[in-house]
Amino acid sequence: MSTASEGTGALEKAMDVLEAVGSSPSGLSQSELAQNLGLPRTTLYRIIATLIERGMIRRDPVRKVYRLGFRYMELVRNAYLMPDLVAAASFELRALRDLTGETSYLAVLDGNQVMSLERCDGAHTQRSSASLGQSKPVYCTGQGKAILAAMDEQSREEILKGLTLTPLTPLTLVDRRRLNAELRITQVRGYAIDNEEIRMGVRCVAAAIRDSSGKVHGALSVAGPAYRLTLERLELLGPELAEAARRVGAQLSETTIKINDNELELVDGPWSFHGAFARWSEARQALFWADTLAPAIRIRDHQGDRVFARFDAPIHGLELHRNGLLVSHAHGWSLLDEQGKEQPLANWPGKQLLALASHPDGSLWASIKTASGCSLGELNPQGELRAAWQFQEPIGSFCWDAEGASVYAVGPETGTLFVMRRDAANVRRLASLPKGSGSPSGIALDAEGGVWTTLRDGWSLVRFGPDGALDRMIGLPVPGPIDLAFAGPDKDTLYITSSRHDLPMETLSNAPASGHLLRLDPELKGVTAHACHWGTR
Repeated sequence: MSTASEGTGALEKAMDVLEAVGSSPSGLSQSELAQNLGLPRTTLYRIIATLIERGMIRRDPVRKVYRLGFRYMELVRNAYLMPDLVAAASFELRALRDLTGETSYLAVLDGNQVMSLERCDGAHTQRSSASLGQSKPVYCTGQGKAILAAMDEQSREEILKGLTLTPLTPLTLVDRRRLNAELRITQVRGYAIDNEEIRMGVRCVAAAIRDSSGKVHGALSVAGPAYRLTLERLELLGPELAEAARRVGAQLSETTIKINDNELELVDGPWSFHGAFARWSEARQALFWADTLAPAIRIRDHQGDRVFARFDAPIHGLELHRNGLLVSHAHGWSLLDEQGKEQPLANWPGKQLLALASHPDGSLWASIKTASGCSLGELNPQGELRAAWQFQEPIGSFCWDAEGASVYAVGPETGTLFVMRRDAANVRRLASLPKGSGSPSGIALDAEGGVWTTLRDGWSLVRFGPDGALDRMIGLPVPGPIDLAFAGPDKDTLYITSSRHDLPMETLSNAPASGHLLRLDPELKGVTAHACHWGTR
């Protein structure tokens, strides 16, 4: 019993040290800890040494004070697996604080309670200042009611059925019918109100954070004294909270793919200097692609990977055509038949070609370099461009949707993805990537309207939703992924070409797969892609 009591006492003393250090933003010296806690110096020294060794506290070598350790913060974040949520919400928390002057909070569901993860203090002396990590009842807080209202009915009932609705103030809702009615109202209007239900004199407005799949991640809220946050003001702030929560949710994605050895494969075959122009032929059940610098067209089908045709000049473009395979190269244009036999085409545009793509009706479209940028339009049988859209930068790749109503294009210089309707002259920006992400290169569409592009010098592949929101980023083992195409009988396998041209030896030693063809089975859950059909249009 004595040993157990001594162990408990030592643990309590260690916890006192942790709480004292954690409660002081500027840290505490050893003498201050000894004075505040009344502990003998030898005891305090042993506790501090142990906590430092375990990473729970750390010593600031400049100010010579003790502060919470990074291991402590890591454990707190791991306990709730919410670092992405905190990062996504940080800007909106500050914006809400600046908009209202009141304290803003980020909270998550913790069992049948809600817990504050992050806080931005308001500008007033008298303000809400609930402690981070403090759990509060879910039924009488704005955050809790917002989360409950956003959940599906079964999950909500599982939480509520085990709760005793204890009145914390005279205004706490303890009648389940009234609470359920308010949750229905909250669900419809998109935000919840705490009208002095957990603490008299304090009001709150909150909105749930949901990702694109509808999963509830937490809630944003603004709280302050009731005399400043009147009910009329809360009604005005509610839509602002709902919109801020929507923006946070848009940054979260449950569909992010983590690559492992089962998902990403290096396709057997020789490497290329610059692999590009991946095209899937459904009629031949084969993938065509080009090594543009050691000029050759390669084919991958049930027989494996092999050379389909060789050229004497660098390849500028490749596209499936009703009569074969259309190839643009430095010496002109050629049409390859099903055996790879070349037929030169006269009077077609040459080195100014930037990209080729086929329309579902069989017409051929191209982007051609101009003095001011480039033109994108339809090529007639004589190889003349009937321009439809003008751009201030080169369009390096583009493709049509399955209906042939919209075309999606990549501007690598600005990192922009564009979308245009065939019956309209305007060009709309779908999405933009910062330059540090890499330059978008190839482009492919899936049947859900997702837009996929490779990021050259970005070591990655990304997918944008139909609304332009980034919802997937996939790391790749090569710095220069160039082009991509959905392939296979069900169009559920993604092939990615890559480049090793101009890579320094240090980069090549860390990315030996450069130049190879990569294959990804991204578990798209029913997503299929639009494919080109050789000889069927």
